[in-house]
Amino acid sequence: MSTARSLISVDYEVFGKVQGVCFRMYTEGEAKKIGVVGWVKNTSKGTVTGQVQGPEDKVSSMKSWLSKVGSPSSRIDRTNFSNEKTISKLEY
Repeated sequence: MSTARSLISVDYEVFGKVQGVCFRMYTEGEAKKIGVVGWVKNTSKGTVTGQVQGPEDKVSSMKSWLSKVGSPSSRIDRTNFSNEKTISKLEY
């Protein structure tokens, strides 16, 4: 697969009121709407963690959503992004 746009992968962890507020369901819906892939899960410490993969511009849109929007009932205090790297193909 050769593409003009580079694909990137980034891990994230969202802090705040993000469990019990349909955050994962909304995250999955937003990812499908934007056109990125990955995974999302709740953690035992009350955060939501996951990974996003896709074209750089679309991953950037998803990062913005994870930092500022979330689900309607959520409250995002902060989002940490880590392990951002260029990938050759989508893994999900």
